[in-house]
Amino acid sequence: MSLPKLEVCISPLLFNLHQVKHKNVVVIDVLRATSTICAALSNGAASVIPVTTIEECLALKTTENIIACEREGKIADGFEHGNSPLEYSPAIIKDKSLVLTTTNGTRCINMSKGADLIITGSFLNLSAVTAFLAKSNKDTILFCSGWKDQFSLEDTLFAGAVIDQLQDKFNFNNDSSFAAWQLYQSAKDDLLNYVKNSSHYQRLAGYGIEKDIAFCVNIDTYSIVPYLNSTNQLTILH
Repeated sequence: MSLPKLEVCISPLLFNLHQVKHKNVVVIDVLRATSTICAALSNGAASVIPVTTIEECLALKTTENIIACEREGKIADGFEHGNSPLEYSPAIIKDKSLVLTTTNGTRCINMSKGADLIITGSFLNLSAVTAFLAKSNKDTILFCSGWKDQFSLEDTLFAGAVIDQLQDKFNFNNDSSFAAWQLYQSAKDDLLNYVKNSSHYQRLAGYGIEKDIAFCVNIDTYSIVPYLNSTNQLTILH
């Protein structure tokens, strides 16, 4: 019996080269959208609604929804909330829906529609994601959100971490998967210091949010798998 295939897409510009039909897609935006989604749902959010534009986000403002917008790594003008996993404590988010638009991650979630299942992955829920993929036993694309269509170190590191845990469960016969795995081998003993070499770390550190970055490279803080349901809401997969 042949193993399912796992591919790594290292940039949204390359995503059109991947056939998503009949596959799982794992959207990855470690710094910080998929980390924020995982934290918000783990802290009791009813759902996270990923939207692409600021206009879509504003249109969904209600008493039951918290609207949040990040652009260029910062909270966008006119918004109170942004894209920090440390921002959505149970006191703020419990039983609320978070309407979230970000520079990279939420756009990639919406780009993935057409896949059999869309889930989100981060170091915060690494083992939960890999356990689900192993059980699913289906061809899968690890979709790295990157930064404005460019390669990002931290997202590819996460893809490599997934591969590291699933080596005997999937066929990784593609160069991007091998490269991601090799990159993770170089970084796994000290993820934070390795990620400090990334351009996105430098960008975010310039805004004084090093605590966010340190939090985002913690492994297995949570044990949930967020997935996009038929009403375009991310909820916890059971």
